Amino acid sequence: MNLTALAIDKGVATVTFVNPPRGYMNAVQMQEIDRIADELSADDAVRVVVFTGGIENVFIRHYDVAEILGFADALQKNPASKEEIFERGRSETALSRTFDKIDRMPKPTIAAINGFCQGGGFEFALCCDLRIAEAGDYRIGLPETNVGIFPGAGGTERLPRLLGEARALELILCGRTVGPAEAAALGLVHECVKGRAIDRAHQLARELAGKSQQGLADAKALVKSAADRPLSESLSNARGRFAALVATDPDALRLMKMFVAGDEDINRSS
Repeated sequence: MNLTALAIDKGVATVTFVNPPRGYMNAVQMQEIDRIADELSADDAVRVVVFTGGIENVFIRHYDVAEILGFADALQKNPASKEEIFERGRSETALSRTFDKIDRMPKPTIAAINGFCQGGGFEFALCCDLRIAEAGDYRIGLPETNVGIFPGAGGTERLPRLLGEARALELILCGRTVGPAEAAALGLVHECVKGRAIDRAHQLARELAGKSQQGLADAKALVKSAADRPLSESLSNARGRFAALVATDPDALRLMKMFVAGDEDINRSS
């Protein structure tokens, strides 16, 4: 049984998580996402990727805790010191590789959050460029400390970059989850919409699909890497990418020429 579904329409790919009855994330589902991420990254016809949940009132509920317990049991059966376990644990995992692929995908990604989005599910959403939540009775956030662990798939790194250290510490240490309206107020998601999140996500996706694909990819890569480099290096990298873009990308040249000719509004969003 596939735990994800993929549909592509007019340059917009929609990936739907389907893992009944609870909508947990697990290793098999992430293997499917890893493969899909490779396929969509390589498909020039796909310009934007939307992720959403296929279980009622669930985006991704959280990572399957039973699998985490199985991981802990396997470690305990292979005697090693805490230091040795730490060093082994620093290595890339299948889950971290998949999350990084989503984070660094050279196309805009949108999480259309239509229900519970907690733990590993919210850590996945943090890898997406935009997060749209629909109004409803469900929770968003990182509750891991309530079961004795901490967010282990990037939440302790990506959330502070999003909200700042103080707010991230409050939410993570307390294991506090919030409803979609508060999530928007705090900045966990970009919008909370009264209608369906998938409808708003597709609207945004169509707007993005009309822009220069290379321009968006370059802008995303520069923003994603800005915090990891000295400012001078980031500025140099941006100059190089800009020169290459305007010299070689037909979409960028077409849109600029249309603007100069008076046929386009630079402030348009679609």
